[in-house]
Amino acid sequence: MEGPFHKPITIDGEALMRNLRREGTPARVHFLDLYLDREVQDAINERYGVWRDIDPSDPHAAPKRLIAIQRFLGYDYVTYPLTGIEFRLNREIADDTAELKREGGRAFVNEHVGPITDWESFERYPWPNADDADDSGLAYLNRELPDDMVLVAGLCGHIAENLTWLMGYETLCYALYDQPDLVEAIANRVIDFEKRFVERMLSFDRVQAVFASDDMGFRTGTLIGPDELRRYVLRGHRELARMTHDAGRQYWLHSCGKLDAILPDLLDDVKIDARHSFEDVIQPVTEAKRDHGHRVALLGGIDMDFLCRASEQEVRRRVRETLDVCQPGGGYCLGTGNSVANYLPIENYLAMLDEGRLYAS
Repeated sequence: MEGPFHKPITIDGEALMRNLRREGTPARVHFLDLYLDREVQDAINERYGVWRDIDPSDPHAAPKRLIAIQRFLGYDYVTYPLTGIEFRLNREIADDTAELKREGGRAFVNEHVGPITDWESFERYPWPNADDADDSGLAYLNRELPDDMVLVAGLCGHIAENLTWLMGYETLCYALYDQPDLVEAIANRVIDFEKRFVERMLSFDRVQAVFASDDMGFRTGTLIGPDELRRYVLRGHRELARMTHDAGRQYWLHSCGKLDAILPDLLDDVKIDARHSFEDVIQPVTEAKRDHGHRVALLGGIDMDFLCRASEQEVRRRVRETLDVCQPGGGYCLGTGNSVANYLPIENYLAMLDEGRLYAS
């Protein structure tokens, strides 16, 4: 065994990208997740000593740890952002009840009222500047990432999310009717920020994909109307995707919720290269594969609720059944339906990866 796994794996970033381009059934299963919560990374390190050779005082300890954990788990890539800046939001803190409890609690954005509710607060708001972001981690990875891995820039593209967070979801819903000019002004500022943010990340020649993250829906529909998303949000993603494609890279999108009403926009107008975030109660990834997997790569899809509640054997069976549908022809990467969150049982997460290694072997 290699750590918790029954089969060793050869990291191959070029094969990952061929798979994402849907150039035929890959020789093995490739894995991809939005991110791994730090609590999960710490727990895996404590169990298997993944970071034993990394000095915590090393100024590049963070990207080195990411390389080590990704390779250990069998991912062919690392995702890394520009760091050090953020939008100032109204946040609430709640106790974290996960087994791998987050120190300091779990933060949520106030959904009622955000820091911008009118033109006065818009003008007063301390807008971040993308040029102030720290690119040292991404620069280190651009130089030092092993040649067999792919560098992915993220997480970025938070247009709908920042629009919702800056106003508060409830305030935004009223403003769409009462103050559409203010909504548009906020959207313009956010899009301008994201364009510069992505432009800086694309300046690194080893970045092969941009992983945007922008939740636009919930269980039964989009958070705001499809026409409003087109007016305020999707035009921004279209521009980010155009910039990314013009640079010869891929544009992946994570977005939670039922997006049927705007899926044609994402495929035909924005032209995303890969779609991420699936829930069984909305659309299982196997159905998405049959419906539009010939047009876009699909990422993850092993349902989060299922991973939390299922037995290890049920997880392994679900992985095999998913791969039977999604693996042929390429354009699928195995992973969770959302992210490797600190409330997922680690044994089930590792079993998912292990079964992916064993598939068709």
